Amino acid sequence: MHIYEFQKMMHHLYFHKDSKRGAIETYNWLVDEVKELGEALRTSDKKALEDEFADVIAWLASLANVTNIDLEKAAFNKYENVCPKCKSSPCQCPF
Repeated sequence: MHIYEFQKMMHHLYFHKDSKRGAIETYNWLVDEVKELGEALRTSDKKALEDEFADVIAWLASLANVTNIDLEKAAFNKYENVCPKCKSSPCQCPF
């Protein structure tokens, strides 16, 4: 499955709710899921990590849908096989 296909699936499943919620509230849900991912990182529970990663990407796709952004296109336009800052692959930016 490509990013576009996943985003389309999220649109089919949730856009009717997400569009009513709006961009800011959908963003807030994404932030909550990122926090839950952070909590899961502190454990050794792989299933919890998988679930939280899935939730984060789902809410990111939902937010992209609400704001009418093609997530796959945006990601590949910015990261065209090189670091967008140093233009190297792999990245050579200093820490």
